[in-house]
Amino acid sequence: MASSVTLNINGVSHTVSVPDTGMPLLWAIRDIVGLTGTKYGCGVEICGACTVLVNGHPEKSCDMDVGSAVGKTILTVEGLANDPDGQKAQAAWIANQVPQCGYCQSGMLMSAVGAMKAGHHGSSILGEMNNVCVCGTYQRISKAVLSL
Repeated sequence: MASSVTLNINGVSHTVSVPDTGMPLLWAIRDIVGLTGTKYGCGVEICGACTVLVNGHPEKSCDMDVGSAVGKTILTVEGLANDPDGQKAQAAWIANQVPQCGYCQSGMLMSAVGAMKAGHHGSSILGEMNNVCVCGTYQRISKAVLSL
């Protein structure tokens, strides 16, 4: 039986009907709310393409259930333009021409912004990031992160 839940995503309350509160948050964000910047990669919390911030902390939305996100603030890549740390990270990504295919970049940005919100800067951000980039743009990612 479907459940109605309210999710606070990018500062907007979305009341959505989900088939099960145990469904992954990723599918609620993408398929129900329609914010497709958060990507499905591996589905087992390894690649990080699905990373969002929940109460300011990076979370893999492929494995976090919708029920656990109720009552918390969720920030997706679409919300970074309205966030000071997000704006700074996006500017660094652009200045360093980070993306190649770009698939992993929303998760990369969210991990970097999460580290910034935890008080990390420059090289200490790199230690917080464990996302995977198949294109191998790690040198550009590192250069962008070191400017933060």
